[in-house]
Amino acid sequence: MSFNEEFKLLILARYPLIYIPTREEERVEESISQCAREQGNRAVYIWDFVEGYQNNPNHAGFGRRNPLQALEFLEKLPSSAPGIFVLRDFHRFLEDVAISRKLRNLAKVLKSQPKNIVIISHEVAITEELSDVLTVLDFPLPSRVEIKEEVKSLLTATGGYLEEKNLDEIVRSCQGLSIERIRRAIAKAIAIRGQLEPDDVELILEEKRRIIRQTKILEFYPAVEKISDIGGLDNLKEWLLRRGGSFSQRARQYGLPNPRGLLLVGIQGTGKSLTAKAIARNWHLPLLRLDVGRLFGGLVGESESRTRQMIQLSEALAPCILWIDEIDKAFSGFEGKGDSGTTSRVFGTFITWLAEKKSPVFVVATANNIQSLPPEMLRKGRFDEIFFVGLPNQEERRAIFDVHLSRLRSHNLKNYDLERLAYETPDFSGAEIEQALIEAMHIGFSQNRDFTTDDILEAASQIVPLARTAGEQIQFLQDWASSGKARLASKHSSLTSRMQRQLRETES
Repeated sequence: MSFNEEFKLLILARYPLIYIPTREEERVEESISQCAREQGNRAVYIWDFVEGYQNNPNHAGFGRRNPLQALEFLEKLPSSAPGIFVLRDFHRFLEDVAISRKLRNLAKVLKSQPKNIVIISHEVAITEELSDVLTVLDFPLPSRVEIKEEVKSLLTATGGYLEEKNLDEIVRSCQGLSIERIRRAIAKAIAIRGQLEPDDVELILEEKRRIIRQTKILEFYPAVEKISDIGGLDNLKEWLLRRGGSFSQRARQYGLPNPRGLLLVGIQGTGKSLTAKAIARNWHLPLLRLDVGRLFGGLVGESESRTRQMIQLSEALAPCILWIDEIDKAFSGFEGKGDSGTTSRVFGTFITWLAEKKSPVFVVATANNIQSLPPEMLRKGRFDEIFFVGLPNQEERRAIFDVHLSRLRSHNLKNYDLERLAYETPDFSGAEIEQALIEAMHIGFSQNRDFTTDDILEAASQIVPLARTAGEQIQFLQDWASSGKARLASKHSSLTSRMQRQLRETES
């Protein structure tokens, strides 16, 4: 259901108080005016703190610098006179006891009158006592059609022209921006070159990165890692490479649905986050990183609003990769949290979106502790696949050493005994191998020489791998994966030394 359809439905159902969180004040007011015309040409009254009521000459300036008077204005009009009363930035006054009481009184009265109060604010800031009488209605970012009309209008105004292919590229780069931001970005491009050109996509993308940073919810993450930077994990890499063209128009024509996402479960330091970055680079898609902790705010409805904003932004920027690191920490034990059910509602909104989303947003979630994840997260339909990323076996450790040393010492890689390094580092994760190499470099640097295989082995001997300090947790994860609840990321899953000993004892 579109915004206009839902808004008209709320008006017809006589919802007295509607709260619209948006930064696109001008655009939402245009939509409200359009809905008012379609609903029997209802009168629209717009108020702000500085100017008061301003679009009706009979009441110009009424309620200026007086929010309580702005509400009392409704009582001065005939009860049968239909009207929509738009209050800009009114969230700032909701904590005032007189304003709060007056709104609740009006909520009772307006149920029997054809009048509606609409609060427009850039954020959700609803007090506890008003949470039951205010209805939050989200206003979406401009659609592809709206953006295309706006770009064409700007091109016409400046006498510019773009071929359809280049126009579509500009429109796609503008998705996720407000109309006002689109106008600014295009105006900037025109100011630099004198006209809008296909190469101006990068200017628009930079504006998009700036906006995403300002939201403080999503982070536009540079993806420089390649699939070849991942040592081992052959099953996972094969699965990813097979889906490399799944977001193309050719895939749509073939009938393929958009890939939904991937849950990577496993031991810390085994390359889960690296994989998320490599997917974006390999598929040539923007990578958005979500810090789930940033979804939670202190005010009533704020967390739910941020969650909807995250979903809205992700879908507007699609096709893209949404990377959620350590999702288990965000939703662990949410049922017992004393936050009035906020975490539960955020989780419910999130997993419902995972199951029902049609947009080409590929979600890559990573988790270290499978026991902390709610069972609903693991249900089929949330993700395309759940992969278990275990400790690398000897062959994979050799590949990891090869990847790192090829980057660090490509000119004399042959001087390092990769087979010996892989053999002498059982139970090491990829992160621990990298740390051993860094420590070996310190050894060599402090002695004014290049580091050697022996330096790496000496550094490794001083590292106690996680497989030994958290053996029981890793054992549980491997048993869980072996029971068929997840697909193995490696063709030959590695066993910890403890498991290897148990296997040898059983065989003997």
